[in-house]
Amino acid sequence: MSTAVVNLRSAVRLAWLLSRPGATGGSAAALPVLAFGLVTTLLLTVLAGALSFFRWQDPIAGLYQLLAVLALVLLVLPLLTLGGASARLSARRRDDRLSALRLLGATPSTVGIITVLESTALAAAGAVAGVAGYLLLAPLVQLIEFRGAPIGPAFWLNPLAVAAVAAAVVLLAAVSAAAGLRKVVISPLGVRTRQAPAKVHWLRGVLGALVIIAGFAAVSTGYASAAIAIAVVLGTFVAGLGVLNLLGPWVVSVLGRRQLRTASTAGKLLAARAILESPKAAWRQVSGVAMTSFVAVFGGTGAALAAASPQETVGPEQFVAGDIRTGILVTIIVSFLMVACSAGVNQAAAVLDRADLYSSLDKLGMPRRVMDRARIRAVMLPLLLVSLGSAAVAALLVLPLAGLALVMAPLSVLTLAACLAAGIGVVRGGLWATGPVMAKVLEPAR
Repeated sequence: MSTAVVNLRSAVRLAWLLSRPGATGGSAAALPVLAFGLVTTLLLTVLAGALSFFRWQDPIAGLYQLLAVLALVLLVLPLLTLGGASARLSARRRDDRLSALRLLGATPSTVGIITVLESTALAAAGAVAGVAGYLLLAPLVQLIEFRGAPIGPAFWLNPLAVAAVAAAVVLLAAVSAAAGLRKVVISPLGVRTRQAPAKVHWLRGVLGALVIIAGFAAVSTGYASAAIAIAVVLGTFVAGLGVLNLLGPWVVSVLGRRQLRTASTAGKLLAARAILESPKAAWRQVSGVAMTSFVAVFGGTGAALAAASPQETVGPEQFVAGDIRTGILVTIIVSFLMVACSAGVNQAAAVLDRADLYSSLDKLGMPRRVMDRARIRAVMLPLLLVSLGSAAVAALLVLPLAGLALVMAPLSVLTLAACLAAGIGVVRGGLWATGPVMAKVLEPAR
């Protein structure tokens, strides 16, 4: 029997043994399955809704299709980001186990196979659940009206498209897992003893600023062809969402260093250290609201534009203003479903990833209320900063298209304020809901 086959069999057996629940029960496995399920359901729902607009072929169909593509861009990229974050849930727990195997003599190929198998299996389970969620949600979404009639059967996706989305989610999980292997394979002892804290380079800030300036210039430029103009605008919006993921961890790390210098209590010091332990992980906990505030700026501006547009009384044009408002509402609702998923799952995962720290602090006599306050502070401070920052980036990019009057219109400001308040409330509720997870983590220490 070849060595490759032996390694594969050993890796499969080890993956099965390591998949058994540990001290945290089945939470570490259930969390990514839940996240992948919600990501798959939302991806399928958003894609089906956008494609349903392409059944019209009359003169104003192009407007509906453009808005559908814009909504798809605004929602799919954050969902893919959330999918990548889902693949990294409880990554510290996985890294500890895999680094222990490396120290015991496991080969890099064995560790790689175990990691990919574990992540792929969890993602596949979540994708199957997500497809079921789409099938259950579809009859309700079909009742939403556009152009005076419900979406109806046009919402059903081709089975091949459903399979392709599920396969893409699984592939995303496998790629994310493989990309995270480098530190375990190269330096297993450093991972095991946690001697390599994550660092975020200041070049992220420079590159992010350059991308924003380039996007503003591109949107401000006039183009002879409408097709080129639309492509530039959509590309700029995609770049704007992408730059949030580039800037976010750097901004959070700057905030953490400032809080560390000014910390006056144990709780504030612990919160600053929690942020600086992994700025990327801290960013993932608040990225959902940052993305939603980005979307809310466009939604509020679109709502103000629809309210200011003259109302047509005849033909298909009579439905345009109302349909824009409906589309904005649906987009924001999907954004908040994404925020709810991100908030609950990422915060529960953060508690599990820091289980050893909280257990040690509990043994040293630190009151649980101090740990809870530090945990809340480590999330809420970055949340407020990045939410306002992402809204500012979106306002800058939409300003050349809509003008200051629409961006600052009462309806635009009200939409943004409502979305920020709701997003902050969702995240705060997620922190409150993870109390039982913290209690379970502290049980062995007591």
